[in-house]
Amino acid sequence: MTESIEKKGYAGDVTPEQAAQWMASGEAVLVDVRTDAEREWVGYVPGAVPLAWKQWPGMAMNPAFDDGIRAAVEGRKKLVLLCRSGVRSIAAAKRATELGAEAYNILEGFEGNPDEQGHRGLIGGWRKHGLPWKQN
Repeated sequence: MTESIEKKGYAGDVTPEQAAQWMASGEAVLVDVRTDAEREWVGYVPGAVPLAWKQWPGMAMNPAFDDGIRAAVEGRKKLVLLCRSGVRSIAAAKRATELGAEAYNILEGFEGNPDEQGHRGLIGGWRKHGLPWKQN
């Protein structure tokens, strides 16, 4: 969180642990910007706002994203945005900031980067850090 909003385009980056602390204390709302399919098949964070940045199939922009961000930020809380690896959530945090939110990207995302064999969830991410999540 050392770079300015002007430089990054959003409030900054936080670790999964910091995001979980803010969420647990009520200081922030976690917005999961992964697709509905990702949340359904891979897992989700209980209490997170499910709001896809892009939708499967085709990865088209979610036309309801702006309205969803406006609804999530009611009460002027911080937003912490989560995707698979911490890439889409940067774009989503930038858009949320343009909409007036104090928005942060969650580093490593839900699954983290792939390992040498291309498997996710073993190097970093929300799940790897043992933070609350569920799977259907």
